[in-house]
Amino acid sequence: MRLTPPSSALQDGPAAALAMLKSRLSGDLLRPDDAGYDRARSVWNGMIDRRPWAISRCNSIEDVIVSVRFARDQGLPVSIRAGGHNVAGHAVCDDGLMIDLSSMRAVRVNPATKTAFVQGGARWADVDAATQAHGLATPGGLISETGVAGLTLSGGVGWLRSAHGLSIDNLLAVDIVTADGCLTRASPSENADLFWALRGGGGNFGVVVNFEFRLHSIGPTLMLAAPVYPLSAGAGPIRFWRDFLADKSDLVGSLCEFSTVAADADYPQQFWGSRCYTLAAVYAGNAAVGERLLQALRELGPMVADFSGQMPYCALQKLFDPLFPPGEFRCYWKNHLLAQLTDCAIDEAIENAAASPSDRSISSLWNFGGATAAVPAEATAFGDRSFGWMYSLDSVWRDAADDEQLMAWTRAAWQRARRHAQEGRLYLNFAGQDADSEALTRNAFGKNYGRLAQIKLRYDPGNMFRFNQNIRPESP
Repeated sequence: MRLTPPSSALQDGPAAALAMLKSRLSGDLLRPDDAGYDRARSVWNGMIDRRPWAISRCNSIEDVIVSVRFARDQGLPVSIRAGGHNVAGHAVCDDGLMIDLSSMRAVRVNPATKTAFVQGGARWADVDAATQAHGLATPGGLISETGVAGLTLSGGVGWLRSAHGLSIDNLLAVDIVTADGCLTRASPSENADLFWALRGGGGNFGVVVNFEFRLHSIGPTLMLAAPVYPLSAGAGPIRFWRDFLADKSDLVGSLCEFSTVAADADYPQQFWGSRCYTLAAVYAGNAAVGERLLQALRELGPMVADFSGQMPYCALQKLFDPLFPPGEFRCYWKNHLLAQLTDCAIDEAIENAAASPSDRSISSLWNFGGATAAVPAEATAFGDRSFGWMYSLDSVWRDAADDEQLMAWTRAAWQRARRHAQEGRLYLNFAGQDADSEALTRNAFGKNYGRLAQIKLRYDPGNMFRFNQNIRPESP
């Protein structure tokens, strides 16, 4: 299905074209001198400071269509804002048109078919609230304010990945406005090549205005194990955690998160300011069974604190939100996908956690397997699923004067860890934007890159949608 909107002549120059666009939008059109422009261009990562030529705040699919057609006819590149949570700030462009979907957040659930219909600007908190009203959920992220679109289109990693896969593995169909200004349905039976590309290929192919997800019976209560050990406990508890998860990858989503103990009443004062790690694990089944199963992670020596317990799924999804308040911090993240988590890799992760220049930074080791690994490499653009782990370096700081130091330290730590990576693979939602971004993107997609470039040529030959981990349109 492809719906072509009425043609509109834009021959009278940019000013007249802009006035016509403004008259046809049900939402606002903001230019740099307009009130609200600076707020609209701000995103979660406080170090992103880009200035779009204009911001089209869309309230409907029709608004998106006329905005894309305007950009096409004026030769403007387009960035797409949904949740605005991507660490590289892809939602915001310089000197292009920013299409803002943040008003399009509706979620409709069909409990009989266990499906959810989600608008392109929705956040995971919107989806979780609507689906949990029926005892259902679909795999999302770990921060509830993350946008559904950005997280999903590059894979989508969350607590339910072991039991139910990535977000893209639960995607049934999308409605997308492509670079020609047409509304297109993509599913296994309609425009299947585009649907394949959208499951992992990021925002390269257009503006997704609707997602249809498969839902699963989840909760309402799940078990979270969250013992916090001092970094001085060394590698022993982490190696136990790695081995403990070896036969549980179909039910337990987990990460070892390195951080700094906050000066907070939730922690004993003696540990304030010291480095620690949390062995966070969620059992995607009966909470009482999960509590018994995960108890072993809470018995690995003296702890800083223990935040384990049964909790509502929606509360679990918001647990990490306070760590990442929007716009407050400057962030630069890098990651590797690992075939194995070796003793050497664990030791290096501990060393990096101890040496991090910022107490706000975190780093994490994530487990994979189960339903995520069961998807064949050729089934989605995301590609090969044989990795068992991810190592993420998430540097966070306040002062712009520290940008150069923190980014250089993160890149150096990431480069050292590269020898543990699976053939240069990485998760593109956690990739910092660098001069080597094109090479990293090609490596991330591996054998799938050539096919993606051909699909890009078909749906966006002018590379209008290039503010992302960009796939350049290429002929075979």
